[in-house]
Amino acid sequence: MKHNWQIKKLGEVCEVLDKRRKPITKRHRASGEYPYYGATGILDYVSGFIFDEKLVLIGEDGAKWGSGDWTAFIAEGEYWVNNHAHVIRPNRDLILDTWIAYFFYFNDITKYTSGLTVPKLNQESLRNIEIPLPPLAEQKRIVKILDEAFEKIEKAKANTEKNLQNSRELFETCLDEILCDPKFEIKQLGEVCRKVEYGTSAKSKQKGSVAVLRMGNLQKGHINWDKLVYTDDAAEIKKYLLKYDDVLFNRTNSLELVGKTAIYKGEYPAIFAGYLIRIHRDEELLDANYLNYFLNSSVAMCYGRTVVTSSVHQANINGEKLKSYPIPLPSLSEQKAIVKKLDALAGETKKLEEIYTKKLASLEELKKSILQQAFAGEL
Repeated sequence: MKHNWQIKKLGEVCEVLDKRRKPITKRHRASGEYPYYGATGILDYVSGFIFDEKLVLIGEDGAKWGSGDWTAFIAEGEYWVNNHAHVIRPNRDLILDTWIAYFFYFNDITKYTSGLTVPKLNQESLRNIEIPLPPLAEQKRIVKILDEAFEKIEKAKANTEKNLQNSRELFETCLDEILCDPKFEIKQLGEVCRKVEYGTSAKSKQKGSVAVLRMGNLQKGHINWDKLVYTDDAAEIKKYLLKYDDVLFNRTNSLELVGKTAIYKGEYPAIFAGYLIRIHRDEELLDANYLNYFLNSSVAMCYGRTVVTSSVHQANINGEKLKSYPIPLPSLSEQKAIVKKLDALAGETKKLEEIYTKKLASLEELKKSILQQAFAGEL
């Protein structure tokens, strides 16, 4: 840090205006044009305001305080703030609003928080946070560099995220085009399956010999082997033990997740829980991988939304409705050829996703590197 920089406590360079905050429960809010701020930003728009100046808001509880989190953000105009965000007015002869915001974004503030169940950055701790303080002209110069750099990085991130989305959409488009070939005969799934079977309802435990797959383990057509529970119940294992190429269907969850499907490739011994359905297909008519691709396609998902039963808490597709799914059915050899083509395309898509994901991570690291230089006085 440069010799002409100081270290000040936030309370020495800012006025805390928390006494002026007023929370409004959701049912008592009158809808309007004024932003209603909470710990992480705008929560709603209401009919009145209690602040009409540029101020810095910092999450008190219900916020994120890690490095790379926008813990502090600037509010301007006329707005309302509830009691989950601290409200501070910087002494602008000493410190810039944006200098504070960038400082909180760069630094891990969790060491100043208290409470295990509901962490909180209380007002006393907030006032005692030490912040480097260059001369005001130096702050303005550095903030200008940071603003320009962050703007360019955000543009690069937006382009990369768009490319990532495009690569995924390209695969989904190709999958839909293949499945919608008009020359394929349409059958109901129940016509090419011997039966559908619900999983075990027995209680599982944290340790055991055989994994019990649940809804959360079905992801992107494959099984995720994280966060497992287990069983040692011999009768349940015998009845529900999965076999290679078994296809599992998630029959209940939110409307976005119900219908997600995955294929078991014998990775570890496993059975499946009651919210999942095992599809016993006719192996002479239906390839397991083709079925898995179909059930994860937008073609199948769109049909699923037409037969789903919804309650207040979750959506449901039972076994009978699953058997009603219309499935395009080329010959078994054509199904295998389609699977080979889709596997190759999925592999290329995965490579692109890895490239774009690494680029996004690199851009985040670049932001941290620039901030490191900024607060070390090296810009």
